[in-house]
Amino acid sequence: MDTLTHIVLGAVIGEALAGKKLGKKALLFGAIAQSLPDIDFVASSWLDTSHDVLAHRGITHSFLFILLVTPLLAWAGGKLNLGSGSKVMGEIGRAPKTEGRRRSDGGPGMTRRAWLLFFGLELFIHIFLDAFNAYGTGWFEPFDHYRVSFNVLFVADPFYSSWLGISFLALLLLGRNSRRRKFWVRFGLIASSSYLCYCVMNKYRVDMLVRKELQRQHIVYDRYFTTPTPLNSWLWYIVAEDTAGYHTGYLSLFDRQRAIPFRYFPRNDSLLRFSSFRSREDVRALLRFSEGYYTLEQWKDTLVFNDLRFGEMKGWEDPKARFVFHYYLQYPGNNRVIVQRGRFAGWDGQTFRAFIRRIRGN
Repeated sequence: MDTLTHIVLGAVIGEALAGKKLGKKALLFGAIAQSLPDIDFVASSWLDTSHDVLAHRGITHSFLFILLVTPLLAWAGGKLNLGSGSKVMGEIGRAPKTEGRRRSDGGPGMTRRAWLLFFGLELFIHIFLDAFNAYGTGWFEPFDHYRVSFNVLFVADPFYSSWLGISFLALLLLGRNSRRRKFWVRFGLIASSSYLCYCVMNKYRVDMLVRKELQRQHIVYDRYFTTPTPLNSWLWYIVAEDTAGYHTGYLSLFDRQRAIPFRYFPRNDSLLRFSSFRSREDVRALLRFSEGYYTLEQWKDTLVFNDLRFGEMKGWEDPKARFVFHYYLQYPGNNRVIVQRGRFAGWDGQTFRAFIRRIRGN
């Protein structure tokens, strides 16, 4: 999910786990802990683009990372007395030895076990939620490079995040001892979780309709996936793979007619086989990252690698739409912010209105 969602989600979970013991500091510690797996963004400082996209949501989004980092954070929480007041911090040096040992085990009001639960749950929820997007999350790194992708939520969905944002603001404004804090914690977590469950049901329904439509159109496929289009859970992007390429299409849950107009994109793998590109490190990284959902296209004098999982630029209305994720093989230096550079390319007020009409159904 996007950074803002992780911040507000982490803050609300922090309040739920430790608000009574840490006060409003639970919001801060929760937001930091929930955001920690995204520290892999620093890899972009020294990695080229192809290896950077592969590193993101890799080892820092693994179970191994949680197992190694959680005890360290819990130890720091106890050792530094995170959440204790400045008065308590100032008295530590004068405290009896037995009291000092008690505080080093977990700090006032927070035992070591409580810190383990706090940080472990925050980190786990981060990597669990990220797996609901199309990007893929490396739960099993470095032992297995398989990426977990449920394709249920778009990476930024205001219908999921807004409830948590409202709760976060309420918790920030309310007094530490306000009885209404419990209500706002429940509000944010229950509303966002209910929407997530609704999205899972939408996913199930869309997959069922897509399988029926592929069968009706006699489209033979080896595998397929469906994933929501930007900022919603009603208009879905479809990719069905056969031995030579991919059928792509769009389905809104509000469509009155279930006939899906598919377009076909050949993989054009021969463009790699008969060139020196396949032996390049960046191409090998892209092939692994794309999980096999890729095409090659010739754009004038440039060979372009497309990762189909991230959708098309306004593909629901433009039959000649290009793919969001496109990598210039001849010009690797021109591939910064590759995942997002085409996400909203060419969007304006008219485009947004057309997008809303398509969501509302044909």
